[in-house]
Amino acid sequence: MSDVAKRMMTVIGALLLLLVAASAVYYRSLAFLPFALGALLGVALNVGKIIMLDRTVGKAVRMEQKDAGNYVRLQHFLRFALTGSVFLVAALIPFISIWGAAAGVCTLQVAVFFTKREVR
Repeated sequence: MSDVAKRMMTVIGALLLLLVAASAVYYRSLAFLPFALGALLGVALNVGKIIMLDRTVGKAVRMEQKDAGNYVRLQHFLRFALTGSVFLVAALIPFISIWGAAAGVCTLQVAVFFTKREVR
């Protein structure tokens, strides 16, 4: 994996710890567990999406331009569908908070922001 992908995963892991700690402070009981499980689910999705994106870029670079464009579009749709399925799982399973999943999914954008600032 690339160094950027590794740094993004490190930032996402740190953000997960921050989310879990903040939810524990907010709830002050074991009621924070559904939020933490949702956040963990969202963060696991983001790690998978980073791995998929890293592999997609590596493979698309070696393809012809037309095939690479179609391959990248297909991979983008798959990552989008995975995000929707995580929200569906969080909404249907009662012991997983959809708000936690949403917070976990948002960690990808924050990781991109912080990683972008480090690369410059």
